[in-house]
Amino acid sequence: MSEADHTEQPHVLPRRTTPTWEVELLISGVAVFAMLQLPGWLDDRMFALEPRVGGDWQMTSRMVYFYAKSAAIVLAVTFALHLLLRAHWIALVGMHSVFPKGVRLDRLRMGPIQRAIEEANPDSDEDAIERADNRASVVFAIGVSVALLIGSICLFFCGALVLALLLANAAGWQVNPVNFIAAGFAVFILPFAIAAGIDHARAGRLQPGGRAYRAIESILRFYARIGMGRRNNRIIAILTSNGGERRVMALVIGIMMTTIVGVASAYAAMRGKMEIGAYALFPDAGPTGIDPAHYEDQRDLARDDAAPYVQSMAIAGPYLRLVVPYKPRRDERAMRACPAPRGDDKADRANALLACMQALRAVALDGKPIPGLRYEVGRDPHTDLLALVAIIDIRALPPGRHELRIAHPLRDPDGKRDDDDPGYELIAFWH
Repeated sequence: MSEADHTEQPHVLPRRTTPTWEVELLISGVAVFAMLQLPGWLDDRMFALEPRVGGDWQMTSRMVYFYAKSAAIVLAVTFALHLLLRAHWIALVGMHSVFPKGVRLDRLRMGPIQRAIEEANPDSDEDAIERADNRASVVFAIGVSVALLIGSICLFFCGALVLALLLANAAGWQVNPVNFIAAGFAVFILPFAIAAGIDHARAGRLQPGGRAYRAIESILRFYARIGMGRRNNRIIAILTSNGGERRVMALVIGIMMTTIVGVASAYAAMRGKMEIGAYALFPDAGPTGIDPAHYEDQRDLARDDAAPYVQSMAIAGPYLRLVVPYKPRRDERAMRACPAPRGDDKADRANALLACMQALRAVALDGKPIPGLRYEVGRDPHTDLLALVAIIDIRALPPGRHELRIAHPLRDPDGKRDDDDPGYELIAFWH
């Protein structure tokens, strides 16, 4: 299209405008608010689910969470950035309609050298509008493609991990599911990698119809049929073939890795309650610090760990209610070492397991064991998690600060205690 065509009709969109711009704006405008809320919703669901699963299943749930939140963040950033770029494009189109003559260099203050440089640049308003239009569409396509790619990886790896766990549990295998998945993936991808490598390295030197040619052709054709062809992800194929394969792939992989690593780091920071800033001189609370998760009227049900808690920091009544949630990841491993109950009676088995757990979760008040303390099997009334419940008589306690120490099993299965693990959880309260 000539420049005259644009200037004669400044109130009409350029003919080369991307035909999907209205649908792009509709999708971004509608979905951006949902995508911005989805990461927080996933955080709440993950923190609620984590205490209910243990071992390898917890690892599976974390992988699903990491991938799902990464895809949600990519889409949220994509839609927000796309709206911003489309707003810039609309502003350019509007300015071209209001001022059809565009940039008038003769009315700008500049020296002769700068003016010569500007006049030598043939860039027109129409070119700038077209670039802004194309840029918004490319950002939209890349973001959606990366999110779909993350989702596909999640379905493949997490599905394979679930299948491996089910098979291992059914057959009683003692294998690491991650190693099993890695070995299976290597066996699956190795023929394709070898065939594609030979095809690329010996281009034009393989005899058509020969045994090696037919073998490589069969392998590559099989993988193309199951979704590993270069054109299966057509958006990425278009971008790599027109924008440079190395540059586009580096961008796609960089976005994926940055997002996933960022999500994992944010999860570790939320779980570890990491503080960022000038806190170096603030004293370390250690195990004696006040943690809101230990008080029913202060804890955050969506984010706090499943820690033992009492009803409040200040206890006015005669009894202290202690709730100790069951944590499969830590408690189940220790419970497996308990003495096996004799006989097949369910009541005897339940009593034996409760006695073992009571020993693992022994309670001391102000440094002394509580005589006659008995746990009852119950549930956390707020999260519905299985828990041990104890009612402690504190009528004889003098007024002031007191401490409960609830023992917990070792984190390390080898019997070594972490340096930051005192072996108990401390709850301070005032009576």
